[in-house]
Amino acid sequence: MEMKYGQILSSYLKEPGNLFVISSDFCHWGKRFSYTYYEKSHGKIWQSIEALDRMGMDIIEKMDPSNFTKYLQTFQNTICGRHPIGILLNAIDNLKQSTNSNGLKMELKFLKYDQSSKCESANDSSVSYASAALVLQ
Repeated sequence: MEMKYGQILSSYLKEPGNLFVISSDFCHWGKRFSYTYYEKSHGKIWQSIEALDRMGMDIIEKMDPSNFTKYLQTFQNTICGRHPIGILLNAIDNLKQSTNSNGLKMELKFLKYDQSSKCESANDSSVSYASAALVLQ
């Protein structure tokens, strides 16, 4: 469905008068969220969470919908807006492949990342937040 909606919205994405706002937070970590992925090689829990989120953010910046889906399947990261992000990535992908893109250049860049708290123990919890901008020229 993300691919289908992305295809539908791709023609609107290239119109300069349109603004898309995709809202999502990133990892919801802690027992209360039933998600406690922790890769100790990254350091403390909050550092592992950030590494996990940044891995997803890097894939999003590459505007690669299939790798974003694989990332979600592999890590089960609790990104609430994963479907709107997937739709956007598919719209970008469709636009790149369309004959109407006329050399359109696109850059998606994350601007800010933070966490509601820095988890140090299994009893802690946090929600991650990130903001990005997509520029079409």
